[in-house]
Amino acid sequence: MIFRALTLSLGLAACTAVLAMSGKPQPTPPEPAAPAPAPIFVLNSLEGNVSVIDPVTWTETKRIPTGKEPHHLYLTPDEKSVIVANALSDSLTFIDPRTAEIQRTIPGILDPYHLRFSPDMKWFVTVANRLNHIDIYKWDGQTPTLVKRIPTAKTPSHMWIDSKSTTVWATMQDSNELVAVDLATQVIKWRVKTGQMPADVFATPDDKFVLVGLTGGDGVEVFDVSNGPAKKIKKISTGKGAHAFRAVGDKQHVLVSNRVANTLSKIDYTTFTVVDQYPGPTGPDCMDISADGKTIFLASRWAQKLTVIDVATRKVVRQIKVGKSPHGVWTLDHAPRQ
Repeated sequence: MIFRALTLSLGLAACTAVLAMSGKPQPTPPEPAAPAPAPIFVLNSLEGNVSVIDPVTWTETKRIPTGKEPHHLYLTPDEKSVIVANALSDSLTFIDPRTAEIQRTIPGILDPYHLRFSPDMKWFVTVANRLNHIDIYKWDGQTPTLVKRIPTAKTPSHMWIDSKSTTVWATMQDSNELVAVDLATQVIKWRVKTGQMPADVFATPDDKFVLVGLTGGDGVEVFDVSNGPAKKIKKISTGKGAHAFRAVGDKQHVLVSNRVANTLSKIDYTTFTVVDQYPGPTGPDCMDISADGKTIFLASRWAQKLTVIDVATRKVVRQIKVGKSPHGVWTLDHAPRQ
């Protein structure tokens, strides 16, 4: 009897304590911490590695060894991997864009200078700058399988694939040409002449116009590709050594780096006019733009630095030392690619 009474008394006391606690305001549970911003990757072509930059401390945290003479980086359309194309090692290095850890290496990709996936990720394409061909691969989600090796003119340079995953446009740097390749049949549909040393290619979101940077000239050529072989409709003066493109992300503007003039030009591709200019110190090459569109990350190739540019003030706000001949720049936290 005494034991039962004691048990009942303790139980009532516990319930009373619980009710008292429930009546008091409870501390708000802490919100989950926001994920750290993704690193910025800078490809060092003459060192065969990639610098990993922390965008909070603006320091290089490590270097990832890749292969000989990597020239371009590419973030896969599903954004699960950053691919480094190792031209002289005939290989591809896949890196996790969030953790900066190597995922795997694929050998046997002959002279991959520039690279792209079709938007539907069914095709993977590389151009062989040294060996003068374009390789078309089928992609099953894991392994590229060579379908066709297409001989080209001299020194294939850069390319773009249309939004419908049907056509590759590629420049021929030393024969001054733009060619179009049909992905379904793996044949060259047409080729047209360009100005001196065509480099990067950018297509408008409607696939009607292609812009070509003239590294051997002082501007960008605009081609109408909407019907049959390309027709040149305009030359946009930007600056000497027009080279690489990067869309701002608003579906209206694209940047081009002018490697000799040491500037970046902002082009309105609805009017094909230059609407703004930014500094691009010491051999500006490839670039990326932060997700909020406020910051440009630029490879200053001849200075061995990553240059950070504030869009609003049009000023260089910092430079970070990287390796020799920095070329490609990519980050997961980026503005839209179109």
